[in-house]
Amino acid sequence: MKVTVVGAGYVGLVTAACLSEMGNTVVCLDADTAKVARLQGGEIPIHEPGLEPLVQRNALAGRLSFTADTAQAVSHGTVIFLAVGTPAQEDGSADMAHVLAAAASIGDGMADYKLIVDKSTVPVGTAARVREVVQQRLQARGLRLPFHVVSNPEFLKEGAAVGDFMHPDRVVLGVDDERAEWLMRSLYAPFLRNRERFVVMDVASAELTKYAANAMLATRISFMNELAALTERTGADIEQVRRGIGSDQRIGTHFLYAGIGWGGSCFPKDVKALLHMAEQQGLSLPVVQAAAEVNQRQRGVLVQRVTERFGVDLSGLCIGVWGLSFKPDTDDMREAASVEIIQSLLARGATVRAYDPVATWDSSRSLTGQVEQVPSALEAARGADALLVITEWREFRSPDWHTLQGLMRQPVLLDGRNLYEPAMVSAMGFEYAGIGRVSTLMKADATDVATTLAVVGRQPSMALVESIAVS
Repeated sequence: MKVTVVGAGYVGLVTAACLSEMGNTVVCLDADTAKVARLQGGEIPIHEPGLEPLVQRNALAGRLSFTADTAQAVSHGTVIFLAVGTPAQEDGSADMAHVLAAAASIGDGMADYKLIVDKSTVPVGTAARVREVVQQRLQARGLRLPFHVVSNPEFLKEGAAVGDFMHPDRVVLGVDDERAEWLMRSLYAPFLRNRERFVVMDVASAELTKYAANAMLATRISFMNELAALTERTGADIEQVRRGIGSDQRIGTHFLYAGIGWGGSCFPKDVKALLHMAEQQGLSLPVVQAAAEVNQRQRGVLVQRVTERFGVDLSGLCIGVWGLSFKPDTDDMREAASVEIIQSLLARGATVRAYDPVATWDSSRSLTGQVEQVPSALEAARGADALLVITEWREFRSPDWHTLQGLMRQPVLLDGRNLYEPAMVSAMGFEYAGIGRVSTLMKADATDVATTLAVVGRQPSMALVESIAVS
């Protein structure tokens, strides 16, 4: 089948590569000519495991190509996927400019039947808006051509997107036409040979399903973070609670990990968009709203731990950071917890030494001070007064504890992802604090602050010491 994918981001590039792997001839369109040139040269602009060889293999076979020529791309595909960005606007609503611009381009360039597939995460009613835009453009050209618009939301996890597309647990399809449904079933048939996984519904329900799924997963994480705050006060352990409730088949084990909150390109903007959609209908979604509020509060937990240990003024202290990306196996920094955490540390006078296997800290993000990005996890810990684990990369799971302790100026470990067992880390000589777990972290008082500042080689401000003593 001839397929066009509009957008060469995470969703579009994975969609194009996987469809071409099954023998389809795919043209991937993007307005960014520099990105297109990189892709044409075999360079992948994002880090996604398994994607690079897939793109290179199918490009070499002639099944996958990249272009910035809209007319060429529209002419090529019988099926046209819209996989462009829908970022959150200031009011929380999804920015539909790229989707509607793509629809207009299709209406301007089509000369025969097209099946337009909304792959982007879009509000309810978007398919109708796309249909209207295409129809208006055709009328302006004096043409009456057949086309259909369907909703096919994506459920790809960054870091596992290729596997998710090649072996989907379900394919949601919002459709109102038999021909369109047949084409979509034919396109996805090679991915569903073992078991029927189509979930067919009306278009509006399919559009809402994506938002509902992300809001549910985000709520589970926020719920666990609320419980983590309670376990810290009661002496319980959130990891044991997680195993206890996760063993209930009605609940399951996924997305029950307490930590420093969710981020990335989907959860934050999709939760905002869902709340905005409800507001437009005169409704409130208090559970979803609470999930967003808990997540924002959770972003500050590690910085709170640092200030509890060292005081509010972090001048002269070096903080090591493990992980920058919002999750492992991706270089995506969108809505990453590391950004807010590091900016807060810098604003309090600390210097930061960070390591991530693939993600890069953009110096323009910083408020004050500096972020030194180093080439290894141990180098990030060298001379550090505290080490913060922000992203749960696999290489952080079993560090050389003896070497790590020797490198640090003060053996203080703040585990934002609960990678380690508190008793074991404490036995290795570290002060430790996780999320919702027993902490061995010392608390700052006037004496502690004076001692800490003496360790780092400066005299304490009496105003600072007195303010902490009072608090």
